[in-house]
Amino acid sequence: MNRSRLLMIGGFALAVGLLVSFTVYNKLRLSSGGGGERVAQVLVAADTIEVGTKVEQHDIRAVNLPQSAVPPGAYTNASQVLGRGAILPMSKGEFLLPGKLAALNAGAGLPSLIPPGMRAVSVRVNDVVSVAGFVQPGTRVDVLATGNQGGNERQTMTVLENVAVIAVGKSLDRNASTEAQSAPVITLLVSPDDAQKLALVSQEGRIQLSLRNPLDTKRGGIGATRTSALYPGETKVATEEKPKMRRAAAKPAPAAAPPAPYAVEMIRGNKREANKFPEESKF
Repeated sequence: MNRSRLLMIGGFALAVGLLVSFTVYNKLRLSSGGGGERVAQVLVAADTIEVGTKVEQHDIRAVNLPQSAVPPGAYTNASQVLGRGAILPMSKGEFLLPGKLAALNAGAGLPSLIPPGMRAVSVRVNDVVSVAGFVQPGTRVDVLATGNQGGNERQTMTVLENVAVIAVGKSLDRNASTEAQSAPVITLLVSPDDAQKLALVSQEGRIQLSLRNPLDTKRGGIGATRTSALYPGETKVATEEKPKMRRAAAKPAPAAAPPAPYAVEMIRGNKREANKFPEESKF
């Protein structure tokens, strides 16, 4: 009886051991890319990484994944990402990719968000200029300028179109949010030529930002609006002058026809003679 009981216990232990071994084997096979697939080590975000953050060692971690699950360009070595600035926000567990990090030696913070050939220019704003605080990093705006040109008449015109906002105050966060964020300064991403225009209109006139739909990229076709177009006033109606009647010059009377001469007929025998005499010789 004791022997049978020992055999049963031994058999049960053996079955449990086989089951555990089989489970561990399956896990190892899956983690090593079952079916012979290679395993790759890639870097992901260890926690949320905000825009402009300088990537440090505690911001990343390495994970093993099947080669087919690794996106193209994913970093595999920490030396490739440490010290670079984040130009896009990254959530925990998200892959670190080239399009989300600034170039090597570009630094972190605002400078890392400026592409080559572009400039960051800040303008002073208030709640009205910043569209009640809804102009946020990542949005796009038009820049309107109001001032005088040449004379006393004021005009407003669109000087820049479809400009990217990269900072509001000191905030670089591009996360989509429905909450307004007010700040006295807004930083725009512009070309060097547009940077000069923006600096000029900030000094010479008053600027206003016009918030755009990010899908609306149409440019051009906007003319200046002048004060006279808003308040045209009374238009003078031109009075028609009646044409002056010109008196026709009196035509000279036709010259009188000379009087017809009178004739005297003389009969001498069988001859007749007709003599004509002018009227002046008449008695």
